[in-house]
Amino acid sequence: MIAHLDLDAFFVEVECLNNPGLRGKPLIVGGSRDRGVVTTCSYEARKFGVHSAMPMKKAMQLCPEAVLLRGTRGEYSRFSRWVTDIIASRAPLFEKASIDEFYVDLGGMERFFDPLDWTIALRKEIMDQTKLPISFGIASNKMVAKMATNEAKPNGYLQILPGKEMEFLGPLSPSKIPGVGESTQRVLQEMGIQSIAELVAYPREILAQRLGSRFGEDLWARANGQHTSTIHAYHEAKSISTENTFEDNVGDTDFLHSELVRMTEKIAYQLREENKMTGCITVKIRYPDFETTSRQSSISYTCYDDELIPAAKELFQQLYRRGEKVRLLGVRLSELTNEARQTNLFSDEQKKSGLYKAIDQVKGRFGKGSLTRGGAV
Repeated sequence: MIAHLDLDAFFVEVECLNNPGLRGKPLIVGGSRDRGVVTTCSYEARKFGVHSAMPMKKAMQLCPEAVLLRGTRGEYSRFSRWVTDIIASRAPLFEKASIDEFYVDLGGMERFFDPLDWTIALRKEIMDQTKLPISFGIASNKMVAKMATNEAKPNGYLQILPGKEMEFLGPLSPSKIPGVGESTQRVLQEMGIQSIAELVAYPREILAQRLGSRFGEDLWARANGQHTSTIHAYHEAKSISTENTFEDNVGDTDFLHSELVRMTEKIAYQLREENKMTGCITVKIRYPDFETTSRQSSISYTCYDDELIPAAKELFQQLYRRGEKVRLLGVRLSELTNEARQTNLFSDEQKKSGLYKAIDQVKGRFGKGSLTRGGAV
């Protein structure tokens, strides 16, 4: 038994909490009017046909009166951490699937609590503390639970009892199945399939011919409510770090700055290799008398050198005792997660993501040291 919790129009709700004057207006969070895509939008904007991942230009054509918001990533990270902490304090096993989406394993809970009542109480605690609306679905696997959440939105909940999966899924459109995009939906419509019940009844061999054997079989299984993905426990304590103990104590601040850039660049690349982002950076300094000091800072989730390096430099300036030599210098990234990928939908983040992808391809082919920032030389 699994619960799926999803914060409703998360970015929009955070903006409204920080600026109540926006409440009730058609809001779009995303890029500029002519570039980028819609990250999310208010339900008032959705009435005009605006939806997530829609090109901004089209969204503004559909809803020219919409209030356009560029987004405040730091606030989204702060509220996401808040909700995560609440869930972590109550749930023995949960997965943070994204910045605003969680799965909770309710297995075995029925011996002590009613799982539905427990999840209702968790939802209430989240809403009472953060003032954010949140919906949830409960089902026998992650996929059906997520689909139940989508049907419960906005700001509601729905439980699908074991054995009742097809009763719930049958009337829905195949487009409701995670992984079914517009092109697949068009093919299914051409085949006369309008509902999941009709998809289940369709000959599997023809589905395999039209959609490919692997995808056709997988889609048929999903249409039957079959999904085997397990919950991946959320571990916030994991970190990536690097440090350098110098052969000779170093008092050259230019060298120390370049070493700080080099180390931050190194672990940021490792972070991207693991498809993670970090929400906390720490700098450590050890002096010749072995006195060791460190300082950390919570940051907006990122994996990019140009966002991590300034934070590392600022921490170094706060720590460093001017004029003294340094024996060891270290940098650590913690609060690792893959949760913040949605923020890459902002137009500037899309360009940055492409840039770092190209950089990492060069490093992957020619070695990590093949491409580096001038500040690290």
